This record gives sequence, C-alpha cells and structure tokens, in this order.
Amino acid sequence: MTKVLLSGYYGYENFGDEAILAVIIDHLQRLGADITVLSHNPELTSGTYGVKSVKNFSLLALLNAINNCDVLISGGGSLLQDVTSLKSLLYYSFIIWFAKLCKKKVIIFAQGIGPLQRKLSQDIVINLLSKCDLVTVRDIKSLELLQNAGIKASLVSDPVFSVDLPRGKTENTVGIQLRAFKTLNEEFLFNLARQVAIDFGDKKIELYVFQQALDMDICLTFEKMLKTIDPQIQTEIIHSLSKNDIIIKISRLEYMIAMRFHAVLVAIKTGVKTLAINYDAKVAKLAYEAFLPLLTISVDEDFKAAFDKMRALDSETLLKFANSKSFEWNLFDPFLK
Repeated sequence: MTKVLLSGYYGYENFGDEAILAVIIDHLQRLGADITVLSHNPELTSGTYGVKSVKNFSLLALLNAINNCDVLISGGGSLLQDVTSLKSLLYYSFIIWFAKLCKKKVIIFAQGIGPLQRKLSQDIVINLLSKCDLVTVRDIKSLELLQNAGIKASLVSDPVFSVDLPRGKTENTVGIQLRAFKTLNEEFLFNLARQVAIDFGDKKIELYVFQQALDMDICLTFEKMLKTIDPQIQTEIIHSLSKNDIIIKISRLEYMIAMRFHAVLVAIKTGVKTLAINYDAKVAKLAYEAFLPLLTISVDEDFKAAFDKMRALDSETLLKFANSKSFEWNLFDPFLK
C-alpha cells in the first residue's frame, strides 16, 4: 500500500482548496493508498474525509509524516508564490526539499506557479522543481515560466473539473461571491451593488462566503450597500455549509457574479451564467477560456455592459466548455503505485 502525504492549503475551511482535497482523496482511496494530510485543523480534516491528518505547523509531526511517506503530493492551488508572503513560499518549499532529502517521490499537483517577485523565490522554486518526479501546472503562464527555466512540466485542468456536478432547477436567484482583497474598494463595491439593484432588484440575492476569515466581512458590507440602495431587495448570506450543499445552491442560480476561481468554475460547470471579477490572473484566464464577461476592480468599469454580456451567455455553451476540461489522472497514477 502506497503511503501518500498531501501538502496544501488544507484545514482552513476554504471552499476551493477543500474541493481540490476531496477530489484527490477520492482518487487515492480508489487506488487503495494510505493517505495522510498536512492540515491547519487535523481533527476537522480527519473527520471530514476519513483519513489520517497531522498539524501542518507542528515541526516534529511534519518531519515524521514526510519521513514515513512514499509519495508527497504538493498542491493543488497556488502554493509556490511570494505575493501572499515569502514565508508561505518558504514553508511549502521546505516540505518539498525535505521530502527529496528523504528520497521520496514528489508530485507537483496542478499548481499555479508564481507570481515570484523576488529573485530568491525564483531560484528556490526552479531549483526545487528540477528535482521533482512529476510537475503539473494548471495554466499556460505557469507552464511557460517553467519551460523557459528548463523544467519539464505538463499542463492539466483544475481537478475540480473532473467532478460530476448536479444541474439544479433554476430559481429566481442571483449569487454573488466576494472576498477581501487589497485593491477592492468601496466605490467599486457600491457601483457593483447599484447595478445589481438595477438589474436584479426583483430577484433574491445570495452572498456566498467561501472562507469565513476573508469573505464574511466583505459580504456583510456589500449586503448593507444593497439595502441602502434598495431597502426592499431580498438578500441572504450563505455560509457554514458543506461543499456539496454549496454546490447544490450554486447549481440553482440564474446568475453568478464571483471573484474566487472555484466559485466561477462551479457556476459554469453547472450551467450558470457567470460574470467574473478579476482579482487574480487565474480568474482572468478561466473567464477568457470560457468567454465570460470580466470586471477588473476599477471604478471606471462599464458595469451595465458587463451585466448585459452575462445575460447573453448560453448555459449549454458553458456546460460544453466545462465538460471539455476533464482531468486526466494517467499522468499521476504510475507514481502512486
């Protein structure tokens, strides 16, 4: 039985990262692997997925978990970047480095590489990935970055594309998913709220919290703005639900306006007409590929034009695109046996 250790942004109750983790665990369990997850909340992770889990920042437990595994899977998500912080990049890099020091197989799993703003970061990542057994990335920009550095890498879809998601019966509801971000400002939010009230004042507005720490306050602020503009508008903040319940609710939406990558992905995979908000290159790339309208975080945006483009989308075309992005496991399975 292959012992597999999973390293990522797990145990923080972030919808997207937990969705990726669920996909990986499901596949590994089908292969009969012995699975351990490095997690911020080991009890929650073990209880949710029925696997072993250890505290991600407990050094002794971390080193023991790496030493006892056969294969380390790093990712998915965007772990190897220094925009969030250099400390984060050094942490995930240390795990990869120690695994190779212990002569373990290392898989870089569907990651977005970068941005790498510091030369130190670039040197660390290129040096480490040159030693990994399999490197896979989820976007062309990451692929080109590594290829230009002489790293052999393969382009794959986000693993959540491999999940069969239900297509619910459409309700008279609009979903809005926001997260805190350094350039997100009140004027942009107010302009967005005003357009929502103009176009969708007769619909229920559901505000989706995908990660409590980053999403809740901004959703509460946006709800207040909507109520200020139109006191009669019906709103509800959606939070503290399981991944499956969130997916079911999204599948019933008529429209989705979203910042987070996996909010956009789940919406189009369930045929929901979607407007993306570009806070990160991965969101812009997905919107471009799926021909979605895209708002930048700018007060000069033409909100009316973006909303018109969203309404003009075709649900069947969105589903066709999503179904074309199925995830291929054949790259990974030889390393997991």
